[in-house]
Amino acid sequence: MTKQTFSIARTYHERTKYDPDTINQRVPNIDWDRPPVPFKDYPIGTTIDLKPHIGDRQTVLSRLSHLLYCTYGVTARIPQIARQDLFLRAAPSAGGLYPAEVYLLSQLDGELPQGLYNYQVRDHSLVRFWDSDPTAALKSACFSHPALENAPFVIVTTAVFFRSSWRYQDRAYRRIHLDTGHLLGNLELAAALTDYRPYLIGGFRDQALNDLLYLNGEEEGAIAVVALQERHQVTGDRSFATALASETDHDYPELPDGSLLGYLHQASAIDSAPSQSESAQEPATDEGDNCEDKYNFPFCTKVSTVSDPLDWGEGGTGLEATLLQRRSTRAYQGGAEIELEQVKALLNFAYQPQPVSQLSTNNAEESSPDRWELPNFCDRDLIQTFVATTAVNGLDDGCYYYAPQAQELRQIRFKNFRRELHFLCLGQDLGRDAAMVVFHTADLDGAIARWGDRAYRYLHLDAGHLGQRLNLAATHLRLGVSGIAGFFDDRVNDVLGIPPDEAVLYITTLGQPRSSRRP
Repeated sequence: MTKQTFSIARTYHERTKYDPDTINQRVPNIDWDRPPVPFKDYPIGTTIDLKPHIGDRQTVLSRLSHLLYCTYGVTARIPQIARQDLFLRAAPSAGGLYPAEVYLLSQLDGELPQGLYNYQVRDHSLVRFWDSDPTAALKSACFSHPALENAPFVIVTTAVFFRSSWRYQDRAYRRIHLDTGHLLGNLELAAALTDYRPYLIGGFRDQALNDLLYLNGEEEGAIAVVALQERHQVTGDRSFATALASETDHDYPELPDGSLLGYLHQASAIDSAPSQSESAQEPATDEGDNCEDKYNFPFCTKVSTVSDPLDWGEGGTGLEATLLQRRSTRAYQGGAEIELEQVKALLNFAYQPQPVSQLSTNNAEESSPDRWELPNFCDRDLIQTFVATTAVNGLDDGCYYYAPQAQELRQIRFKNFRRELHFLCLGQDLGRDAAMVVFHTADLDGAIARWGDRAYRYLHLDAGHLGQRLNLAATHLRLGVSGIAGFFDDRVNDVLGIPPDEAVLYITTLGQPRSSRRP
C-alpha cells in the first residue's frame, strides 16, 4: 500500500472521466454475443404471484403488488433478433442493462409471512427464499436505525456489478448508482400511492447486509435500504438520519483498469458502528428549507421559478399512469421550444415539497402531519443544479444556476450553447436538439470530507433520484426527456461557466420529442 494524494473516491472519479483526447483509446472490447442476463433466478423457494393482486390497493398484497410494479416492473417487451428480448422497466437504466435487484424483507407475520423475498421482475412475483424472521439481523446491519422499528416491510436494492460493467467497465459504478437513484425516485412515489411512508437508509454494515441476503459480495452488493412504515401511523418528528460516513482510503495500491469499481465499492463499505461524532452528522431532511443556496452570483439575471404543484388527479391516478408510461426519448425536434411555465413545473416537482394527500387512497391522509414532504435523499444539499437553455419560450438562452431555496434561476452565461452541448454529450444529438439540459454537480472533495469515500455512492444516488423526478414531471407534461451519464467531464465546467470545484454527476435533456411515439 502507498499513501496517495487523493482518496480512492476522488481517484476513481478522475480515472473514469471521459476526455476528447483519449476517449478513442478507451473503446471497450465488448462481447456483444454474450450480454449479461438482467434477471436473477431462485430455483428453490415459495413463489407468490402478484399479478392477481394488482387491484384496489386495499390488501397488503395488493398494495405491495402496486408498489413493486410501479417501482421496477416490466412495462414493455421489445423482441430482439438472435438475442434475448429486451424487457423495459418502470425505472430507466443505462444501456437497458438493469443492474439493480429488489429484495423485500417482511418483519411481521400476516398476509405476507416473515422472511426474505426477491422481486421476480419478469413475471411480477415474489419468491420467498428464506423463511426466518430477518428483524434482528437487519437491525444489526443497519445499526438499529429507528425507521426499522415500526416498519412491516423493508426494501433492499442491490447491484449485480457485471450487468453494467460488461459495457461500461469501471465507469459503471457511476451508472449503477444513478440507476438505483431512478429506482428510489419511483419507490418513494409508489409508496405514497400505496399509503406507505418510505425512509431511506444509506448507511449500513455492508457485509452484514450481504450475508443476510446470501449475496456474493464480489458479484452483487447492497446499495440502499428503504423502510416502509404505515403512513397513517406516522406521528411526530420522523426526520431520521439517512447517511453515515465510511472511512476515507488514502492507502491503496496501484490499481489497473478494470479493478477500480470493485475496489471503490469495498473501500466505501462501512464495517463497524459509527462514532458519536459520525452518527451526529445528518444531511438535510424534509425540513431542509433553512439551508441557503450555495451560489448567489452578483449582478446576474434572476428568474422566479415559483409554481403550483403538478395535479396528479384523485388518488394519484395520473402519477401511476406516468410511472408506467415513462420512456426515454430517442430524438428531439431541434429548435422546438418548451414553455417557461413547464420549466418551473419541472423544477418544482424535483426540488420542492409536494402534497402527498392527493396521492393517497386513505382519506385520513388529509389530516396527516406530513402531507407536504420532500423526497428522502441521502444528502440533497450536496447536489447543485445548472440549466443550459437553448429553446425555452420566456427565458433567454444561456446557462443558469438553479437556487432551490430561493426558487429562482440565476443566469451565469449569456449564449446559445447548442453546438457546445452536442460536443459535451459525446456528440449525441440529444444534447444538441434538446430545449434545455440540466446538469447535476457536487463539490466532490467537500462531500468526501463529510461522508468519506461513501460520498460517491450518495452523490450519484441523489443525482439519479432528482433525474427521475425530472423524468416523471416531463412525461406528465408531455415533454421528451432522457438522461445522459456519458459526457466530457472537465469540459462541461469550462464551456458553461460552472465553478471548477463542481464535479458533474449526471445530465438530463428535455425538449419536444420528435415523434409522439416513444420506444
